[in-house]
Amino acid sequence: MQLTITILLFLIGIVLIVKGGDFFVDAATWIAEVSGIPKVIIGATVVSLATTLPEMIVSVIAAVDGKVDMAVGNAIGSVTANIGLIMAISLIFMPGIINRKDYVPKAVLMFCSSLVIVASGKTGSVGVFISAVLLVLFVLFLMENIRSTQNSMGKNTSALQAAEKTAPTAKVSMEKSVVITNLIKFVAGAAGIVIGANLLVNNGSELARYIGISERIIGVTLVAVGTSLPELVTTITAIVKKQSSLSLGNILGANIIDLTLILPVSMICAGKPLPIAASSAMFDFPACFLVGCIAVIPMIISSKFKRWQGFALLAVYIGYLILTCTA
Repeated sequence: MQLTITILLFLIGIVLIVKGGDFFVDAATWIAEVSGIPKVIIGATVVSLATTLPEMIVSVIAAVDGKVDMAVGNAIGSVTANIGLIMAISLIFMPGIINRKDYVPKAVLMFCSSLVIVASGKTGSVGVFISAVLLVLFVLFLMENIRSTQNSMGKNTSALQAAEKTAPTAKVSMEKSVVITNLIKFVAGAAGIVIGANLLVNNGSELARYIGISERIIGVTLVAVGTSLPELVTTITAIVKKQSSLSLGNILGANIIDLTLILPVSMICAGKPLPIAASSAMFDFPACFLVGCIAVIPMIISSKFKRWQGFALLAVYIGYLILTCTA
């Protein structure tokens, strides 16, 4: 009975994180628009950060609670799941030609972030220096995100800014019911993420103890896939609507934030360097780097995402899961 309750609470945690994240993103975007922040900045920062909040909160709570293996496993495992499972599904169903200017800078940033993560595995911990390098890459990502968003909305930035100054909130409803609804969604979304993250971390640890496996394995499998569900939903929606750029762009952006922000913030909140388990350095970090190479290097060379990449990514991810769970 206790095991059943633990599994149920774990699943409730996932649901709270997914729905809480959905509410939080909607409300945060509305609040940003009401405040007069240009839509360029909203899309490049507020939405990008809000969509990775579930992974962030889960890892921070785990790190503060001393469950470092789960914190690191979730951060790295989420990236591996995003690429090896979610991007794989997207490429299998929607391969195609891409605009190099849109994807190559983000692909390079993701590749560099992965290299830094692998290096942290060699040093044995995520300390101040590694965290500083990752945060610099995160700032570069935000700058690139803003630049690319501005370009997509037109090269005449001054005209865009003038239009925004004229009517910065023209399309944002300020009716009392809308204000109340968004404030409730903001608070409920944030609460759902925090409560769900606590349920996920605590009951994930209990599951690991019941099953007799490490918190690291729970972190890189169940927790990582659970916190990556928003990206999976986005991908499925994009497949149905035949919008491959929406799916791939979202995955690349989420991965860069996961790689460059989650571990440094977790280290800061924990108040000390995060030790890297030998098994993570041996299996998890190289697997993350490998799927990243399969995803971006052929794309940089050929300016195409190809179907074979999707099958290769899926095969590597399944092999990684088998190796992780049986090693």
